[in-house]
Amino acid sequence: MKQQTYSWDSPLRHSADRRSITDKLNGYQFLSILVLALLCWRGDDHDAATGVDDRRKQLGAFLRARRESLDPQRLGLPRVGRRRTPGLRREEVAMLADVGVTWYTWLEQGREVNPSEAVLVGGANALQCSPLETRHLFVLAGLTPPEATQVTVCEGISPGTRRMLDSLMPQPASIQKPNFDIVAWNDSFCRLMGIDFATLPEEDRNCIYLYLTHETWRSRIENRDVLPTFVSYFRAAMAEHRGDPAWENKLARFFAASSEFEALWHQRYEVRGVENQIKHFNHPQLGRFSLQQMYWYSAPRNGSRLLVYLPVDEAGERAMAWLAAQGK
Repeated sequence: MKQQTYSWDSPLRHSADRRSITDKLNGYQFLSILVLALLCWRGDDHDAATGVDDRRKQLGAFLRARRESLDPQRLGLPRVGRRRTPGLRREEVAMLADVGVTWYTWLEQGREVNPSEAVLVGGANALQCSPLETRHLFVLAGLTPPEATQVTVCEGISPGTRRMLDSLMPQPASIQKPNFDIVAWNDSFCRLMGIDFATLPEEDRNCIYLYLTHETWRSRIENRDVLPTFVSYFRAAMAEHRGDPAWENKLARFFAASSEFEALWHQRYEVRGVENQIKHFNHPQLGRFSLQQMYWYSAPRNGSRLLVYLPVDEAGERAMAWLAAQGK
């Protein structure tokens, strides 16, 4: 009798294979394997759904905490009946945010609703959220915070930080953010770079932007490949801020200031971390000299950094002496 054969993808072949497997298993073993396979198949989807559900619960808890922290009298709301719980009622928040009461209740209960950016802004205003709280609200809702809510904790420079920078004189020193914004400096840093930073608009006080747009700043630096290095620095720093309007706007500003920067950004995909190195300067009063660039960080990750320049040879020592003499 001729033996029947099947092609590899034949339905009969697959049917025969299944029968040969199931024949070797009893009903309980087969059912156990089937259940285990289904659990593994659904594992990723279940984990993702669990993460979304947890975020919705956190969002609801945050909204409720904000609602209960508000004084209705301070918001000018009428005293109607006896309040069983502190803070605002849900219907009052819904009225102030211009959303439906049922919809807001579902949001606070962590149900599956998807608020828009406009709705969240209205809710944040109704709940008197600070910029940082508004940002947190957007993050919990899975949305990118609007630019107005991009804030930096402890953004101001404390008196202690100011004294530290002054105590480093005559060594040039400054405080920089991860995006290369210069937020504080001492007099020696101004004299080294030939710029009075206090007279610059705040949005222009950025190492990269000044290199692209300020002739004096650019003329003081003699290191090779400065622009490609800046591109690789900013690309690495921006990796954790994709979609952040403040960072996206900063990058767009660099593009607008320099077509070369934009070309390098799209052509080269190198990333580098900010590192200590020897910086070479050309100063109109001091000529050419080199200084050691040293960084210290206020936090192990994404924190502001202290930059100090130190002499490495006699020319650098003479530069420090000149900078010290200018402050007397």
